[in-house]
Parts: sequence; structure tokens; C-alpha cells
Amino acid sequence: MKKAVITTGGKQYLVHEGQQLKVEKLASKVDEKLSFKTVLLAISDKTTDIGQPGVTKASVEAKVLRHGKLKKITGVKMKAKKRNRHFYGHRQPFTEIEISKIKTA
Repeated sequence: MKKAVITTGGKQYLVHEGQQLKVEKLASKVDEKLSFKTVLLAISDKTTDIGQPGVTKASVEAKVLRHGKLKKITGVKMKAKKRNRHFYGHRQPFTEIEISKIKTA
């Protein structure tokens, strides 16, 4: 089974073929194919390639499944003894992708 570590949106993900995962929002349309060139680690059946900082000639192909927002996260900013409170909420946008192929050197 091939595995790889990719980086997107400032985060690193350990992925394998057929896996579905939610990443930071990407500017791609649904059913569009993507290629991640920043592969930090590529593992095949017999070899392991570690990049310095990236593995050359390795890429990960994925397909965009959908876009959406995560559950709302709420918070409070408060100043003691001043009767000043500020409530806020945030819904992080995401893109759900499916890893279709991992190419190694």
C-alpha cells in the first residue's frame, strides 16, 4: 500500500489511496482533479523516500468531492470589572477530497 505525507493549507496529512479527508478550503470546483506536488514523504511497498524538504518526482492526485463549513466554534472576549463582553462565532470552510493516485519516483 502506498502512503505519502502531503502539505496543503499550512498543515501536513498522511494519506493513502482511496482515502477521503477534509482540508483547508481550496480554490477548485467540484469533480475537478488536483495534484499535490509538495510531498514530504513517499512510502511504497519496498522503498521509503524522505524529502529534503520535498520528494522530487513524487506527486499525489486527488479529486474534489465537495465544499462546506465545519460546526460553529463560539468564544467570548471579556474585560474584567468593565462590563465589556464580546461574543463571537466562526465556521471554518473546508474542501473534502479523495486521494486517487500516489506517484513515487
